[in-house]
Amino acid sequence: MDSNIKLEVKLSNLPESSGCYLFKNDEGQIIYIGKARSLKKRVRSYFQKTHSDPKTEQLVSLIADLDILVTNSEIDALILESNLVKEHRPKYNINLKDDKHFPYIKLTVNELYPRLFVVRRMADDGARYFGPYTSAGAMRKTLAVIRRIFPIRSCSLDLPSKRKHHVCLDYFIGRCPGCCEEGKTTPEAYRTMIDEVIMFLSGKSKEIVKRLTERMERESEELKYEAAAKIRDQLRAIDSVVQRQRVVSYDMLDRDVIAVAEEGTDACVGLLQIREGALLGQEHFIVATAGENAAEIVRNFLPRYYKTSIIYSKEILIPVEIEDRELIETFLSEKAGQRIYIKVPQKGEKAELIDMAFKNAKHNLDLFLAQKSASKKRAPHAIYSLQRDLYLRTMPRTIAAFDISNLGKELAVGSAVYFADGQPRKSEYRRMRIRTVEGQDDFSMMKEIVGRYLNHLAENQKDYPDLLLIDGGKGQLSAALGAVRELNIESLQMASLAKRFEEVYLPGHPEPLSIPRTSSSSRLLQRIRDEAHRFAVNYHRNLRSKRLEESALDNIPGIGKKRKLDLLAAFGSVERIKSAALEELSATPNIRPSIAKAVYDYFHMPAENNSQAGGIDQLQDEQMIDE
Repeated sequence: MDSNIKLEVKLSNLPESSGCYLFKNDEGQIIYIGKARSLKKRVRSYFQKTHSDPKTEQLVSLIADLDILVTNSEIDALILESNLVKEHRPKYNINLKDDKHFPYIKLTVNELYPRLFVVRRMADDGARYFGPYTSAGAMRKTLAVIRRIFPIRSCSLDLPSKRKHHVCLDYFIGRCPGCCEEGKTTPEAYRTMIDEVIMFLSGKSKEIVKRLTERMERESEELKYEAAAKIRDQLRAIDSVVQRQRVVSYDMLDRDVIAVAEEGTDACVGLLQIREGALLGQEHFIVATAGENAAEIVRNFLPRYYKTSIIYSKEILIPVEIEDRELIETFLSEKAGQRIYIKVPQKGEKAELIDMAFKNAKHNLDLFLAQKSASKKRAPHAIYSLQRDLYLRTMPRTIAAFDISNLGKELAVGSAVYFADGQPRKSEYRRMRIRTVEGQDDFSMMKEIVGRYLNHLAENQKDYPDLLLIDGGKGQLSAALGAVRELNIESLQMASLAKRFEEVYLPGHPEPLSIPRTSSSSRLLQRIRDEAHRFAVNYHRNLRSKRLEESALDNIPGIGKKRKLDLLAAFGSVERIKSAALEELSATPNIRPSIAKAVYDYFHMPAENNSQAGGIDQLQDEQMIDE
């Protein structure tokens, strides 16, 4: 498909959902990455207005293709945009010299008395990470709320310690349970509180939100609006913190996430690539199905995709349980040199990743189907060239071509072949015997078959072709034009192609058009003309064979349909029957000696003594025959 058409199809099939878009130049390089609440509105805006910013104008002029990655929320899109920009560093994105990352909340669950603080990067250190968060200010406010609700220690002491410590001010104001002084708290009690913090940061904070909401309403009823506003801000900050971030996996694993979208006999396998916990890209694969379900598609996809892979993810998430899962795990583990796990998540963060992979697979499948439909609707290049070279008003997507075949004064036949978008449609082919013309008058014969063909279309309420192509020169074209005028058909486009120099004539133009014989339009006309000639000649040849084989035997006394078939089956043709000896004819099954002698005498007696010899050359007219 032409790149411009491909881009137009993608632009017209953008989803309304949030996500990231990647603009590419004609070399396939990513030149800009952006995020959007609505991909459809944001991406199309680049192409629907004039930009005052010269940089944006230049960017749009270079866009030759685009890819998108659908996310579950606008925040996910923002974080994904940051990851992708750092990965690909496109030319037209702002180059962040400090390369800052979104912040995380780190909970040191690997310590006896865990601490809570903010970091910019995750590390494989056994701690629990929450985030990333797009609003550092809101996150820090909520972190303060957590410290007021949960007395988590904020010191950097290495606990437990052999050195004797005393509690600090935080203990006396209720901000720490006194982890450093023996007897103030226990690891078990502290761990219980930490579990509640984890639940809160994981989004299971309804009870805390309920308490703050009740306090806010109480403060408002007592007209303490300033205090109520502070609680309102705390609730907003909590909402920002507990919002699920689906584009990051907290365990830092390299992970592939696979989903399948199906429609009819087409399916798309979508694969999200998560590296060190961050979603960095996607791949999709269109497959033709023969009734396979999603489980069978995934089962066939896994060994084929990873057979030639260089990098293997430690974990592969798939949407459905498949046969031979353990066998495939063993196969992949042996190739990767490490243990590979294939899992089918049912809920939680991993199930949400499957859902995101499905959304992207569904979009790519819809896009593929739209492109396939556009390809079917779009005419081949040769059709466009033909419209240009023949100066046609409308595109000749359907073409009917006509030819005459005759030898001597008899057996004159005509043919009409039909092409749609440059391809033959044999169900629309027509062949006919010449009825009204005597002698070798090619012009009148052409007029007759064109007129009969157009009448046939009108009687059957079919559309006229976009172009009538006549085999011949100016004379044949004029004759066909006469048939069109007699039928009062207006705006029918016509042309003729002469065999000798492949010259093209148009109505009203005495001189042929100058079209290179090697051009795509000229080759298309030649191919269609040659097909009309082949069809006419084959029909003429069949009629001649039929006349020889049927008429000669039908004129022999005693030869009926059954005996005629017996003779043809034994000898193969009339010519071999004619040259056969009497003994050979008599030996033919179901042929009595008297019948054999009648056949022998018929072909060997002098022509003047055969009163029925003239019947061989008699031929009855035929009406239009469909093939």
